[in-house]
Amino acid sequence: MNCLIVDDNEVARSILKQLMKIDSELNLVAECEDAIEALLVLNRVKIDLLLLDIEMPRLSGMDLVGALGQNKPLIILITANRDYAADAFDLNVVDFITKPVTAERFLKAVFKAKEIFRNQNLFGGSVQDEFVFIRDSGTIRRLKLKDIDYLEAKGDHVKIYLSNQTYTIYSSLKSVEEKLPADIFFRIHRSFIINLNKIDTMEGSTVIINKGFVPVSDAYRAALNKRMQIL
Repeated sequence: MNCLIVDDNEVARSILKQLMKIDSELNLVAECEDAIEALLVLNRVKIDLLLLDIEMPRLSGMDLVGALGQNKPLIILITANRDYAADAFDLNVVDFITKPVTAERFLKAVFKAKEIFRNQNLFGGSVQDEFVFIRDSGTIRRLKLKDIDYLEAKGDHVKIYLSNQTYTIYSSLKSVEEKLPADIFFRIHRSFIINLNKIDTMEGSTVIINKGFVPVSDAYRAALNKRMQIL
């Protein structure tokens, strides 16, 4: 994983660099002392994991995350102020670490990031053969697309619903959506994607699939009706 450290404190950057050496899968591409400099690096180099301080001059870590939009790398926020925790997770970051950073806490956060990264690069397969692979608790499984009822975003996880089984993977729903065939799967809510072939009935703002009730948001209802060719 290509990593970028952003912190205005030289000692803090040094500690993170030492901690990164524990895990050989982490490749430090660059370190920056402010968010403006980090933006230039992110626009020039592909970064997989951003180790980001929050309280910095000129542009805060939170502002940087907002500026990156949907095309942001995986992010671990690091700060001395616990008060940012709630706002941090609203930004859908991987983890939130308070200083001083211990090796145990750092490796725990990195483990979560690596699991998400692996699933982002693993969730895929052959549309022609109609299957995808997922990593479930360390086991790689092959799922047939026709067996998937719907998918639900759960924080930094995605829950996959089949008729008689569920699986949970580390990933964003957007990342999974990009790897699913658009002619079969359709987003009906910011947190839900459904298999169009599995719809039993649609009642108001709810789609019923295999006795499961899936909400349809107003933003997606018209597009869903058009896709289903409702008369």
